[in-house]
Amino acid sequence: MTDQTGSRVAAGGPTGVAEARRVERLPRRLRNIFNIGEFEPAARKRLPRGVFSYISGSVETGAAFRANRSDFEDIRLVPRILAGLAVRDQSRTLFGKTWKHPFGISPMGLSALTAYDGDIVLTRSAHECGIPAVLSATSLISLERVAKEGHARWFQAYLPGDDARVTGMVDRLTAANYDTLVITADVPVAGNREDSKRDRFGAPMKPSLDLALQGVVRPGWVMGTMARTLMNHGMPHFENADVERGPAIISKNVVRSFGGRGTFSWRHAAIARERWKGRLVIKGVLSPQDARRARELGADGIIVSNHGGRQLDYAVSAIAALPAVKAEAGDMAVMLDGGVRRGSDVLKAIALGAEFVFVGRPFLFAAAVAGDDGVKHAVSLLAAEIDRDMAMIGAPSLDAITPDILAENALARR
Repeated sequence: MTDQTGSRVAAGGPTGVAEARRVERLPRRLRNIFNIGEFEPAARKRLPRGVFSYISGSVETGAAFRANRSDFEDIRLVPRILAGLAVRDQSRTLFGKTWKHPFGISPMGLSALTAYDGDIVLTRSAHECGIPAVLSATSLISLERVAKEGHARWFQAYLPGDDARVTGMVDRLTAANYDTLVITADVPVAGNREDSKRDRFGAPMKPSLDLALQGVVRPGWVMGTMARTLMNHGMPHFENADVERGPAIISKNVVRSFGGRGTFSWRHAAIARERWKGRLVIKGVLSPQDARRARELGADGIIVSNHGGRQLDYAVSAIAALPAVKAEAGDMAVMLDGGVRRGSDVLKAIALGAEFVFVGRPFLFAAAVAGDDGVKHAVSLLAAEIDRDMAMIGAPSLDAITPDILAENALARR
């Protein structure tokens, strides 16, 4: 199969005439985007400064954010030649389901401020491309609507240290037919995101002359995203941060919806595990000891992540933490989130023990640039890179991606 979302691709990937025809069918704004990292500067031109910096920003000095990339870049690959592979298969089975590619879309808050119906765009496009997408607790579209229109089945929760609110949220997800609950556990308090403070942007948003001027210089966003949202759905609310509908994005009443995270503990996670009959994933694991606790809890999987460098500055990167966490994971599925920008990054993570990876910002920027077409193009670009790299490594399938593909000096550092 050689289409843009296929997992088996002819030798050389989707190149030549077929690739030229695919590119010709793309919206003009996507034709000069050749890797998922290039969606960021394109989105900068379309989004108000505050919205863009909220997505792109990091915490304090940005050290954790930079390490997510630099630690990947320090790892070198060892190609194998003359493998004679006509096709490569990059499908991946996770929790008993086979996905077309070994990557999915991370949960990202305020996506509907970035692109019109952004949460639905991400989940719908992911569904059509055969990959998972995780809906964020800080989304502005109800989880019930995203499940119906975007086929979402993975939900990421920020649960409070309140037994009744934990069980109530679990029951709401069950009623909406979600099958995977991802508990993000690394946000007892909000990170010190100085970029957003400088831009005077946050949740709740506060009306100001500066915010109005940001809209004036980005009329495409004002008309295509904000005005369209207000006209069709009214003022956006935090729909999924709690059992009941939360406050409006422009509101002072956010204490209850976002309060209580600091008291959330392993005891509350155990309550969720007992109540929740679907798959349970703990996100934000960087410590082997926490991986062991998650295994003892009965979690089905963990996501190794430093929250995209948005929480604790100087936190270890996910790729650096991965081997030690994997060693304590037992039979849990081990996934990784943070810093993935190239197909080679995906293969490096798999070689070091990840069964699956998740990618965030580039897909949201892709949605901002061109909606569903942008997200699908991003999936195609990353999948094509994985295929080409598998050919040069001599791997017919992801089962052949082992530590042997990594240079010894890279392994010695991990």
